[in-house]
Amino acid sequence: MTQLECDVCIVGGGTGGTAAALALAKTGLRVVLTEETDWLGGQLTSQAVPPDEHPWIETTGCTASYREFRNRIRTAYRANGNLTDQALLFSRLNPGGGWVSHLCFSPALGHQVLQSMLDEVIHPDLTVLYNSIPITANVLNDAVQSVSVQSSVTGELSEISAKYFLDATELGDLLPLTGTEYNLGAESKSQTQEPNALDGEPEPTNVQSFTWCAAIGYDEQGDHTIEKPAEYDFWVNYQPPNWPDKLLSFTMLNVKTGEPVHFPLLGENWFNLFSYRQIIKPEHHANPVEPATIMNWPMNDYERGTVIDVPAEQANAHYESSKQLTLSMLYWLQTEHGYKGLRLRPDLTGTPDGLAKSAYIRESRRIQARHTVKEQDLAAYTNPSLNIAPEMPKSVGVGAYRIDLHPSANGSRTIDTSTLPFQIPLGTLIPIRIKNLLPACKNLGVTHITNGCYRLHPIEWNIGEATGYLAAFAIQNNCSPADILEGDKLFEEFQNLCWSKGIQTDWPRLRPL
Repeated sequence: MTQLECDVCIVGGGTGGTAAALALAKTGLRVVLTEETDWLGGQLTSQAVPPDEHPWIETTGCTASYREFRNRIRTAYRANGNLTDQALLFSRLNPGGGWVSHLCFSPALGHQVLQSMLDEVIHPDLTVLYNSIPITANVLNDAVQSVSVQSSVTGELSEISAKYFLDATELGDLLPLTGTEYNLGAESKSQTQEPNALDGEPEPTNVQSFTWCAAIGYDEQGDHTIEKPAEYDFWVNYQPPNWPDKLLSFTMLNVKTGEPVHFPLLGENWFNLFSYRQIIKPEHHANPVEPATIMNWPMNDYERGTVIDVPAEQANAHYESSKQLTLSMLYWLQTEHGYKGLRLRPDLTGTPDGLAKSAYIRESRRIQARHTVKEQDLAAYTNPSLNIAPEMPKSVGVGAYRIDLHPSANGSRTIDTSTLPFQIPLGTLIPIRIKNLLPACKNLGVTHITNGCYRLHPIEWNIGEATGYLAAFAIQNNCSPADILEGDKLFEEFQNLCWSKGIQTDWPRLRPL
């Protein structure tokens, strides 16, 4: 077993973990970052999810380093030499043209940009362990002493000792390994008083569906029909609970009205599946290129079971079945609707098959935190006279996104409601008991409902970056995160640090859209 010692260990190299590493690499502290795949970036890259962002993202509402990432994406496209003169003039170029976001791009290029950002700050004090999975942890007197990870390639074990540990895993894996108190699934009204919380008992299995995304191109004259997926006969006949039609159909649920809505693959107007998350727009390119999009659609949301706190063989079966669902959707489009030119694009995902490297996880375990954000804190309908959510205590960041809950693993209904631009309170990043473990992604102090708006790309980046600086500040000032939360002077110094690093902690007055 390899023994590693550092100041801060980041377990999970997703969006939040990468942001934390970028922050910590500039502090002079010794850092070890572990990642289950061979790509950093999570949602942005290995999960192949074009960023879901808010309407003001081009001018406000994210950290300076996230804005740098977005700018570098555009710069990379401009530098490749194949954009039209008109596309080169777009200061806010959307390379793929997808309407889900102001910035849709290839996951492979996103990986290259993140890697270049990290390469610029990599030094002997920053170690990255790819293909590494956390398996055990050692805890003493409410403090994590070490975490052991195992290489999925060689089987080699590494034990990492650190002063602070950041959990940036997609499922909150360090929480059960360290005995950190956490919540899972949906709370009841008696627990949170949220209007949309459950009337009865809490439901730990009421966890949002996940999706195994894929990149697909469209060669209109070709025939790229794949082999019939093993589970196709099941999926082509499957109708989920609370859904208006079979899952493999062009009919989906309008989550705002509860009525069925037709969502075609292609069409003359903007409302179609292909343009929804399109990542290659031929019109932007001087030389011919094939259009491409990401299959992250209501039709390949996997809601037939949770992968959290279940036996490994059960979780693996769900993961495999979610891949089968995505492939079945593609095969259904090719064979039932004549779109034979649709083809998987491994070059865009960095995988042999064109599927993402890992599943897109929307909801994880969540720490029991010193502060928990609830629906009534930021929902638009609970704050009717405001255009920005009420101020939250000791903010270390901002976010904006709807409460957007996809169908749950136990068949529970979707929840979708507007929110007001909101903040990230420091207390959501501090567990109630464990002293030196911090959440660095969607495993912070939120509920099942507010997870639906805190799980998005720029917010996860902000969370990771803030926790990175929080760990560094605690080490360099010989204090604890709890001390920073409870001490006004310490918090003022920490918030000043956040501001100096380009972390926005409150919203300016916003004009209505």
